[in-house]
Amino acid sequence: MIIIMEPHVTQESKEFKDLLKYLERFPHLKVKVIENKGVTRNLLEVHLIGEDYMVSQEEIESLPGVEKAIKVTTKYRLIGRHGVLKDLGFEYKGLKFDQDSFHIFAGLCAVDTQENAEAIFKALKENGVECARMGAYKPRTSPYDFQGLGKECLPWLFELAGKYDVKIIVMEVLDKSHIEEIQEALEKTGHPCGVILQIGTRNAQNFELLKAVGRQKEFPVLYKRGYGLSLEESLNAAEYIASEGNTKIIFCLRGVRTHLGDPHRNLVDFAHVPVVKRLTRLPVCIDPSHPIGSRVKAPDGIRDIYHVTAQGVIVGANAVLVEFHPCPERALCDGPQAIPLEELPLYLEYTYKVRETYLELKKLISERSTKD
Repeated sequence: MIIIMEPHVTQESKEFKDLLKYLERFPHLKVKVIENKGVTRNLLEVHLIGEDYMVSQEEIESLPGVEKAIKVTTKYRLIGRHGVLKDLGFEYKGLKFDQDSFHIFAGLCAVDTQENAEAIFKALKENGVECARMGAYKPRTSPYDFQGLGKECLPWLFELAGKYDVKIIVMEVLDKSHIEEIQEALEKTGHPCGVILQIGTRNAQNFELLKAVGRQKEFPVLYKRGYGLSLEESLNAAEYIASEGNTKIIFCLRGVRTHLGDPHRNLVDFAHVPVVKRLTRLPVCIDPSHPIGSRVKAPDGIRDIYHVTAQGVIVGANAVLVEFHPCPERALCDGPQAIPLEELPLYLEYTYKVRETYLELKKLISERSTKD
């Protein structure tokens, strides 16, 4: 059972303390308190974990300060929608992230030089983009491939972001120590920007790392679906993060590994955008760069990366994580799939037009909808 408290109730309120005292009569149940600072309101949830058939839903709802009690019979206890729960939206660095928002995280797969990073930030500012992707730590298949500049680049990277008014950087972490290094670098530079911690597909079931990013509350988390995992397995992994207390999660689809996707690098799974939004309360991101793996163009002159971006956006994606590079031919990581930086204005215009079309279609359906 999930007990939703009224908006004015906090963990210091008498109503909340009285509820906990009431629940003491059920010692076999584990009580977990989750406080979600959402976009429109703060939400205090009390989760009863275990066999709760002896707990009266009607009696719970009659207690002072309780807004509603929900019997949970489906998976994904914390991130799940359960039919009636509202989105787990959040606000970070002045930007809203929920199932109605839309952001583009554009930038380098891996930071290779200070000059390239600055070129990206400068282009983002010129085009009104406030979010970037920048990899300092990169897991690679071969131990001899470039694996990022690591913590040494963090101070000047964050300072450059602040210089060009980039509010948030999405950055992959591979170990708990990386979180600490990011915190130290931000502190050292005066917090010129924010960071969203990325869990990459190779760490999609690294449960200790998932717990670590869940225990810290400073940074939101972008979780990438495991390329060899079912959707259920990946959603359960995101639940690991939430179970440790951090529900500021963005779920990212990035293609799945199967030869059925050839000649693309992976099989594009963006049809799962509305599925994830239906099953969970999380905003959903797409990464069009990794499933395609190249800058190849279709006969219509449009790159495949543009086409699959449109596929994800037209079905309601809330964010796009896409790779650009000032000179892709010289990139030290995933150069073949990086879009030339000079194309950023075109890509943005293309993507925003698709987003506008989605909103128009959503309005059309809403106005003409009938009950199933």
